[in-house]
Amino acid sequence: MAFEGLTERLQKAMEKLRRKPKVTEADLRETMREIRLALLEADVNFKVVKDFVKKVREEAAGAEVLKGLNPAQQIVKIVNDQLTQLMGEEAVPLNKAAHIPTVIMMVGLQGAGKTTTAGKLALRLKNEEHARPLFIAADVYRPAAITQLQQVAKQIDVPVFEKGTDVDPVEIVREGMEVAKQNHNDYVIIDTAGRLQIDEQLMDELANIKELVHPDEILLVIDAMTGQNAVNTAQGFDDKLNITGVVLTKLDGDTRGGAAMSIRAVTGKPIKFVGEGEKMEDLDVFHPDRMASRILGMGDMMTLIEKAQKNFDEEQAQETMDKMRENTFDYNDFLAQMDQVTKMGPLENVLKMMPGMANNPALKNINLDPKQFAHIRAIVLSMTPEERENPDLMNPSRRRRLAAGSGRPIVEVNRMIKQFNQMRKMMKQVTNGNMNGMQNLFGGQMPGGKMGQMAMNRMARKMKKDKQKRIKKLRKLRKKH
Repeated sequence: MAFEGLTERLQKAMEKLRRKPKVTEADLRETMREIRLALLEADVNFKVVKDFVKKVREEAAGAEVLKGLNPAQQIVKIVNDQLTQLMGEEAVPLNKAAHIPTVIMMVGLQGAGKTTTAGKLALRLKNEEHARPLFIAADVYRPAAITQLQQVAKQIDVPVFEKGTDVDPVEIVREGMEVAKQNHNDYVIIDTAGRLQIDEQLMDELANIKELVHPDEILLVIDAMTGQNAVNTAQGFDDKLNITGVVLTKLDGDTRGGAAMSIRAVTGKPIKFVGEGEKMEDLDVFHPDRMASRILGMGDMMTLIEKAQKNFDEEQAQETMDKMRENTFDYNDFLAQMDQVTKMGPLENVLKMMPGMANNPALKNINLDPKQFAHIRAIVLSMTPEERENPDLMNPSRRRRLAAGSGRPIVEVNRMIKQFNQMRKMMKQVTNGNMNGMQNLFGGQMPGGKMGQMAMNRMARKMKKDKQKRIKKLRKLRKKH
């Protein structure tokens, strides 16, 4: 995952400050040195690092900070604010035309993921705006480029305008725009050609398309794993086309993430979206403040909440909570909850959005192999309807039958059942206001340290109050009857 190394280095630097009763100028210099090295190792542009460290030092060096209360916390806040400012301060929405269609040009080098990103963007527009987008296949050079776009479009049920590979791309775009106007498409997404490197022929063609359609958006798609080359690519395209925004792909890969922190500072153009997965749903709006929070290991609760709202049915969630509270949570509910959680993306990424979990030792000890979900599903689906509804029926003979039916070892079946029972017990404690179960889950270490402990305690108090209110309400009803 992007920024893992950076997050770990920055957290260690900040932790050193927190342990000191008083922060001196020497401590500040040492922290700035650690931050500078961490950013350089993350492949952030050298000039960007230099300016960033200078701004943080200037703000943190004042007597008000060093001599004030909790200087370490104030420095963390300064670093967080500067990271947010470096990446753009706030999310930037798509530009929209006054009259349909809104035209979006997707540009970039080969292999960056233009075609897949075009599909993800179209699906997002369909789901959130009920839009009717149209693809124009303007890449006539790359083998099977048109076929790939058609396959992507078929997955999300979006039409594609194409004229094959023997027609000039500018002419294809001209005819495609006429079709879009006739069909009253809300958006036109032009999938343009790419090269292995920037060349004059590519730029001239893109410039001609731009002159023809006057696009509302020119989105540069960049592979985050290319590091410093991503910044050079962004500069090259911006100089020729005056791009309006950037989409960073493969941010979930083994990348140091420096491109995300350098592009805005170097080009002045905002990162509008990030791709953090292979599914068509895996395209998120880029929020600089949330990304800064994640980089500093403080989690990203807003994104987590938004993902949960998209994927969880509120009525079903309440029903599940009631079942947990009453200890009637069964394997059918377990399977339904597992399906909803997996829709939110890789579990490891979801957990890292919780405050303090980015480099939590407890998280590193959890086996997050996606295949485990498939194995668990196979075991549960091998149960009879009666067994799924009554978890306590799992005697040794039934477990042996489950192992044979699911093709999994008996040890794995026993482990899954044990974990299910522990989870059911823990969730009953949590829903009744007892947070000991949650502490056991994280090996006695609450997420987010003291802040996480305080948040969990508040949640526990609220649950306890809710429980007391329910009891009072039941007593009043009994008295009436």
